[in-house]
Amino acid sequence: MTISKAAAIMIIFTAVGLVFSQQKQGEKMPEYQWVKITDNASFAPRDGAGALVFKNKMWLLGGWNPSDKVNFPKICNSEVWSTMDGKEWKIENPQAPWEGRHTAGYAVFKGFMWIIGGDANQHHYQNDVWKSSDGINWICVSDNVPWGPRVLHYTAIFKDKIWVIGGQTLPQFAPAKEIFYSDVWCSEDGKNWEKVADNLAWAPRGMIGGTAVFKDRIWLIGGGTYDTPGNPERIFYNDVWSSKDGIKWEKICGNAPWSPRQYHDVAVFDGKLWVMEGYYKDSGNRKDVWYSEDGKNWTELSDTPWPARHAASVFVYDNALWMVTGNNMMPDVWKLVKIKK
Repeated sequence: MTISKAAAIMIIFTAVGLVFSQQKQGEKMPEYQWVKITDNASFAPRDGAGALVFKNKMWLLGGWNPSDKVNFPKICNSEVWSTMDGKEWKIENPQAPWEGRHTAGYAVFKGFMWIIGGDANQHHYQNDVWKSSDGINWICVSDNVPWGPRVLHYTAIFKDKIWVIGGQTLPQFAPAKEIFYSDVWCSEDGKNWEKVADNLAWAPRGMIGGTAVFKDRIWLIGGGTYDTPGNPERIFYNDVWSSKDGIKWEKICGNAPWSPRQYHDVAVFDGKLWVMEGYYKDSGNRKDVWYSEDGKNWTELSDTPWPARHAASVFVYDNALWMVTGNNMMPDVWKLVKIKK
């Protein structure tokens, strides 16, 4: 069957009209989309839980929820959960041998999952390092790291070493001299550590979740300091720094377009740096999501569907960026996927 030239033109205009009915002229089609996996995962809600991708699974380690006395009798627990799809979660170890904690350092390194340091919620500093090849059996690599006492530090794997960056003490929770760190330590084995830099150009800080190693550099993005008796005001940053060796640091952006924040998460996904959620004194918990290809120019991903939160557990897994639980205190699981065009 043949159609006339006029009919063909009408079909083309109809198709164009359908496109414009879904998209305003000059407006870009969305590049990413959030997908809700579940509102009710098997684990109890928590914030500050470790988030690692290991052996083709996502692993959730420990966490904090003082209002849940059943699952968190000591405020934090040492549970180990895993999942292959984000919907069905399995408890691998209901009580691992490391003391319950949250906002520790978490990493995958040399065939193991690692927990590096901890918090001060048990009225002492958890200056220990643990590793596991299966999430069930754990080995204490060190129980007295030289960079302690310290909490809220930033942790990364870079150039075949574990790196511990920044952090502070919390004298109101555990006895220690009040210190805000602007230093860098590294280790090839988790036991022997070397301080490679101190009193750096970036202000002392911590409370940066996740990790960002991008374009063969470590990236330090935002963060701040927790209030202490000697410094009762929290400090928040929205600057961006990077280093190719952990020693010399370059300020990439002094004032990013996203608001200053603590307890946010950073990640590398789809060839970009990402900054997500967090807490700011003037706005509380946040739900904004930003990405950048160079750390200087940032784009906001609009219309985030999940509730505001801080100290979430973020994964990069199965070609998606995952947002799991956090201070919204819901056992929800979301993933961000790139829209195929």
